[in-house]
Amino acid sequence: MSGDGTQTAGAMPPAGNRAQTTAVYMFAAAFIALSQSLGQGFLSANISTLAGELGASVSDTTWLMVAFMAPRAALPLMLTKVRMQYGLRRFAEVSIVVYAVVAGISLFATDLRSALLVELLSGISAAPLSTLAFMYMLQPLSQQNKLRVGLPLAMTFISLGTPLGRALSPYLLENGSWNNLLVIKLGMSMTCLALVFRLPLASAERMKVIGGLDLISFALIAASFFGFVACFTTGAIYWWTDAPWMGVVLAAAIAALVTAFVIELQRKAPLVDVRWLMTPAMLQFTAALFVFRIILSEQASGAPGLFQALGYSPIQMAPLFWIISAATLAGGLVCCLVLSPPHVPLVHLLALGLIAFGANLDAGANPQIAPSSMYLSQAIIGFAGMLYLPSAMAVGLMSALQRGPQYILSFIIIFLSSQILGATIGSGLFRTLISMRTTAHAQWLKEQLATGDAMVTQQLQQIAATLSHSMTDATLLQSRTAAQLGSSVAQQATIAAYNDVFHLISLLALGAAAVLMGHILLVTTRKRMARAPSVPAQ
Repeated sequence: MSGDGTQTAGAMPPAGNRAQTTAVYMFAAAFIALSQSLGQGFLSANISTLAGELGASVSDTTWLMVAFMAPRAALPLMLTKVRMQYGLRRFAEVSIVVYAVVAGISLFATDLRSALLVELLSGISAAPLSTLAFMYMLQPLSQQNKLRVGLPLAMTFISLGTPLGRALSPYLLENGSWNNLLVIKLGMSMTCLALVFRLPLASAERMKVIGGLDLISFALIAASFFGFVACFTTGAIYWWTDAPWMGVVLAAAIAALVTAFVIELQRKAPLVDVRWLMTPAMLQFTAALFVFRIILSEQASGAPGLFQALGYSPIQMAPLFWIISAATLAGGLVCCLVLSPPHVPLVHLLALGLIAFGANLDAGANPQIAPSSMYLSQAIIGFAGMLYLPSAMAVGLMSALQRGPQYILSFIIIFLSSQILGATIGSGLFRTLISMRTTAHAQWLKEQLATGDAMVTQQLQQIAATLSHSMTDATLLQSRTAAQLGSSVAQQATIAAYNDVFHLISLLALGAAAVLMGHILLVTTRKRMARAPSVPAQ
């Protein structure tokens, strides 16, 4: 027994054989990961629905995403020391109890103010669940399978909630309200509660590690992350230059983060090992992940945003997200088969190539496009994402292992925080580029209208001919023709903007693949030169 009364490392439930125990722990990991990620998926997919139910505008209800995502990005950084001081078992049990209680409280949110409070509490309570999912997935597996099987599966189920939430929401909301989803979330949280209390996690000896500077550093990092999440989530809505508070918040967020890092650099037992994070290998790793997160924003914000702008309903888009969910799961399973340290660069190269191909397919959008037109391209991108992320995490984990086993959980937590923050920033940049390109294309099309372009004149004549069958008033006909042409201009500008950004994502993926290829060739050349026998001087 450990110092906190839990079972020691390697302990397993008394019932069943090793294979059954492994299956049960892996099921618990998958269920906990899905419970957490579906909560996020349901929220992001139903901001417009919530606006109607809460009697608020869509821009106001977007703050619900800020309230949920900000603590999820920041809190994991504190969880390493919380686990060490209070024990993994107690950490798991308290976390899941709080999560279940908050899921119950969420049923009573009736207006925007109460909903904001509930989502803030939901983000706080959901923050430990990703870590728990990893711990449950890794515990029953052998050392070799932790890397090859555990990491890809945990990462897959954590990522699966976003597309699955969009796939399920239309059916769950068809004859009901947002409460339907909250009841499901409550049921899943109660199941997680039973799983955590029935299946103990191995725990090490507890030690007092949390100090006053930890709380100061965490407060600064949390404030910084909240500022970044707030600005990049709402930047394209309020628009960056039209909201002076965004500049102030971003400057304050950067200052808070720099201050926290300065404090951490002076400490012997830091909350975040900044020196390790600033090593060339970790900087390269972080930059690669950040670029990849921006590339993956094509799927998180691209297809949903385009079809929503074109007027497709969630039920019409649901089959697309079922396919993305299936491709994401398939990518994780294939990653389990191919993942090994020597193969990681080639896996990354394949993933980037697939994403470039998928984004290039999406860049051919036209006014006749439908969700079914993107089944193949989005499936390719979803599949490639799950080839890349777990293998990238494996590389970082091996770097952490070289510093000592105590760095494993620290790395997982830092990885999860950076992924949440990177995904938020990537989606914010994507939406900003879409807005900018839509404005540019709309302006160009209006200029063509003003110059009396022959194609524009022909299109006006076609619209007037179609409308003339249902109305005879010349003034009304002219007004309706101009209005329909304006709507057509807006639609074409939107599609052209998405095509531009899809092309940019494709080029970015190809550029990343080219850099990776150059790195592979450089490493290979150095190894060959190191193995080459030296020629004695004549």
